[in-house]
Amino acid sequence: MPYVDHARKELRLKVVYYGVGFGGKTTNLEHLHTNTPPDRRGRLIALNNATERTLFFDLLPVDIGRYKDYEVRVHLCTVPGQIAQAGLGQAVLRHADGVVLVIDCQPERESDNQRAIVQLASDLRSLGQDPAQLPTVVQWNKRDQVGTDGVARMRAALQIPNGVVQIISSAKRGEGVFETLKAVLKECLSVISQPTHAPPGHSPSIIPGHRASMYPDAVPGGTAINDAINDAINDAINDAINDHRSAGA
Repeated sequence: MPYVDHARKELRLKVVYYGVGFGGKTTNLEHLHTNTPPDRRGRLIALNNATERTLFFDLLPVDIGRYKDYEVRVHLCTVPGQIAQAGLGQAVLRHADGVVLVIDCQPERESDNQRAIVQLASDLRSLGQDPAQLPTVVQWNKRDQVGTDGVARMRAALQIPNGVVQIISSAKRGEGVFETLKAVLKECLSVISQPTHAPPGHSPSIIPGHRASMYPDAVPGGTAINDAINDAINDAINDAINDHRSAGA
């Protein structure tokens, strides 16, 4: 669950954007950074090399407001494709509270996307985390390039169950970017019903109940989140997202 600091009344979340190289992970963070008020975000760190725009990771600290009287801060980072394929994604995924799996919907990236899903599961298991229980959102990116039919074909090919939260996007145009952030934060906060009762420090993030999984060896089920918790999460995150959009207008 999020890192709980009772002395400061603060919740700290780490969300990792994972997926194939050049799939749109960095573009997501850049859009969020550009369209977030300067007093609500930190510096965007980008380390680039000749083969991909991000050598290791981007880090975007964002202050999104309060949840049940606790300040919520979120760190967003990416696992570049070549790092994940080298088996080094574990370093970035360590202590992650949630994951956004960014799918490149161009047809020639189908096998790359499949490998990314397998690698993500492998990295999480190596860290002792059940990938089926970690708060996860799948973002179907590059709708602007492949159209609605192209997204549908990739969804059919990868067969992500309906029980997994999914957002269709064009990160380059900013479409679905904040919606993806809102969705993954909602998933992350669903694991902590009452911050005042949570143990201090960091605990593993485990979705309450069971849900459908995109990993073939997991047992699918339904997700059960208390309605009161759900409403509180929606209210807190909607206010934050509306503030971000108003500032960027």
